[in-house]
Amino acid sequence: MEDSVDRHVAVWTRELDWLDPLKEAIVARLAILARHNAQARRDALDTGGLKHGQYKLLLMLRRTGPPYEASPSRLAELLGLTRGALSARLAPVEEAGLITRTHERGDRRRVRVRLTSAGHAAFEAHAVSEDAGEGALLAALTEEERRTLADLLRKLVVAAEAGHPAPAPPRPGPRRSRSVET
Repeated sequence: MEDSVDRHVAVWTRELDWLDPLKEAIVARLAILARHNAQARRDALDTGGLKHGQYKLLLMLRRTGPPYEASPSRLAELLGLTRGALSARLAPVEEAGLITRTHERGDRRRVRVRLTSAGHAAFEAHAVSEDAGEGALLAALTEEERRTLADLLRKLVVAAEAGHPAPAPPRPGPRRSRSVET
């Protein structure tokens, strides 16, 4: 079985004698799968009528657990946004009926953002659609292969998250001379 990466690697190993073909094949395949997954997520969002930032907002509220609410400052922190950017994101989601903003009793300065029933439904619909796309991507693998892949990827993620310094890239050796036919 051959894929586009095999052809890519064949070209570059001829051109760059210092290139590690196995490393190039792994990284190129991860990049292709990441692009494929990102496109599937965009397609799922388009189908559900949500923008990426809106879905992330619903996701963060859902992750808080019942009663699926948080303060704007907590949401901004979770989403990596400024309070102003969050406020701009909340308005259209509230207008769509997916969240509510309420003032706390006794202190009107304190606001709580809560997922509504419609917000739950929108989140679920998107999550189900995204899950189906991910399932389709992994359908080529057996259950055992999925476990093996998950374990290997975990090992890479642990190393990346631990901030292990990457070794210095290899210095390209002298270029092989190429004869140019005229």
